[in-house]
Amino acid sequence: MFRKVDFFTHLIFSFMNIYVGNLDYNVNDQDLERFFAEYGTVSSAKIIIDKYNGRSKGFGFVEMNNDEEAQRAIKELNGATLENREMVVNEARPKTEAPRRRY
Repeated sequence: MFRKVDFFTHLIFSFMNIYVGNLDYNVNDQDLERFFAEYGTVSSAKIIIDKYNGRSKGFGFVEMNNDEEAQRAIKELNGATLENREMVVNEARPKTEAPRRRY
Protein backbone atom coordinates (compact mmCIF):
# COMPACT_ATOMS: atom_id res chain seq x y z
CA MET A 1 0.00 0.00 0.00
CA PHE A 2 1.52 3.29 -1.09
CA ARG A 3 0.50 6.80 -0.17
CA LYS A 4 1.04 9.67 -2.52
CA VAL A 5 3.12 12.25 -0.66
CA ASP A 6 4.64 15.27 -2.34
CA PHE A 7 8.14 16.44 -1.47
CA PHE A 8 7.07 19.44 0.63
CA THR A 9 4.52 17.47 2.64
CA HIS A 10 7.23 14.93 3.44
CA LEU A 11 9.51 17.70 4.73
CA ILE A 12 6.81 19.04 7.04
CA PHE A 13 5.44 15.72 8.30
CA SER A 14 7.84 12.94 9.14
CA PHE A 15 5.87 9.77 9.91
CA MET A 16 7.21 6.63 11.50
CA ASN A 17 5.46 3.30 11.03
CA ILE A 18 5.75 1.01 14.06
CA TYR A 19 5.19 -2.75 14.13
CA VAL A 20 3.43 -4.07 17.25
CA GLY A 21 3.39 -7.85 17.65
CA ASN A 22 2.31 -10.54 20.11
CA LEU A 23 -0.97 -8.75 20.82
CA ASP A 24 -3.94 -10.36 22.51
CA TYR A 25 -6.61 -11.20 19.92
CA ASN A 26 -9.11 -8.96 21.73
CA VAL A 27 -7.04 -5.77 21.32
CA ASN A 28 -8.64 -3.46 18.74
CA ASP A 29 -7.53 -0.38 16.79
CA GLN A 30 -8.81 2.02 19.45
CA ASP A 31 -6.99 0.17 22.28
CA LEU A 32 -3.74 0.33 20.33
CA GLU A 33 -4.19 4.02 19.54
CA ARG A 34 -4.95 4.89 23.19
CA PHE A 35 -1.92 2.93 24.40
CA PHE A 36 0.48 4.72 22.04
CA ALA A 37 -1.14 8.16 22.45
CA GLU A 38 0.53 8.37 25.87
CA TYR A 39 3.82 8.81 23.98
CA GLY A 40 2.73 11.32 21.33
CA THR A 41 0.45 12.02 18.41
CA VAL A 42 -0.83 8.88 16.69
CA SER A 43 -1.95 9.41 13.11
CA SER A 44 -3.24 5.83 12.71
CA ALA A 45 -3.41 2.51 14.51
CA LYS A 46 -4.45 -0.66 12.72
CA ILE A 47 -4.80 -4.25 13.90
CA ILE A 48 -4.33 -6.71 11.04
CA ILE A 49 -7.39 -8.91 10.54
CA ASP A 50 -7.44 -12.39 8.97
CA LYS A 51 -9.52 -12.11 5.80
CA TYR A 52 -10.92 -15.63 6.12
CA ASN A 53 -12.15 -15.71 9.72
CA GLY A 54 -12.37 -11.98 10.54
CA ARG A 55 -10.22 -12.33 13.70
CA SER A 56 -7.11 -10.43 14.68
CA LYS A 57 -3.80 -11.91 13.57
CA GLY A 58 -2.20 -10.69 16.80
CA PHE A 59 -0.20 -7.83 15.34
CA GLY A 60 -0.71 -4.35 14.00
CA PHE A 61 0.87 -1.09 12.98
CA VAL A 62 0.91 2.36 14.55
CA GLU A 63 1.90 5.47 12.64
CA MET A 64 3.18 8.40 14.68
CA ASN A 65 3.78 11.94 13.44
CA ASN A 66 6.99 12.64 15.33
CA ASP A 67 10.12 10.46 15.05
CA GLU A 68 11.35 11.34 18.55
CA GLU A 69 8.01 10.39 20.12
CA ALA A 70 7.92 7.20 18.05
CA GLN A 71 11.45 6.21 19.11
CA ARG A 72 10.56 6.80 22.76
CA ALA A 73 7.41 4.68 22.39
CA ILE A 74 9.41 1.86 20.78
CA LYS A 75 12.06 1.98 23.50
CA GLU A 76 9.58 2.02 26.38
CA LEU A 77 6.90 -0.32 24.98
CA ASN A 78 9.03 -3.12 23.53
CA GLY A 79 8.61 -5.90 26.08
CA ALA A 80 5.79 -4.09 27.93
CA THR A 81 2.63 -5.98 28.84
CA LEU A 82 -0.75 -5.26 27.26
CA GLU A 83 -3.69 -7.56 28.11
CA ASN A 84 -1.32 -10.08 29.75
CA ARG A 85 0.89 -10.39 26.63
CA GLU A 86 4.46 -9.12 26.26
CA MET A 87 4.47 -6.94 23.16
CA VAL A 88 7.14 -6.82 20.48
CA VAL A 89 7.50 -3.22 19.30
CA ASN A 90 9.94 -1.98 16.66
CA GLU A 91 10.18 0.19 13.58
CA ALA A 92 8.26 -1.44 10.75
CA ARG A 93 10.24 -2.64 7.77
CA PRO A 94 8.98 -1.91 4.26
CA LYS A 95 6.82 -4.67 2.82
CA THR A 96 8.68 -6.71 0.22
CA GLU A 97 7.06 -8.33 -2.76
CA ALA A 98 6.95 -12.06 -2.20
CA PRO A 99 6.61 -14.36 -5.22
CA ARG A 100 3.07 -15.63 -5.70
CA ARG A 101 2.46 -19.24 -4.82
CA ARG A 102 1.00 -21.56 -7.41
CA TYR A 103 -1.25 -24.35 -6.28
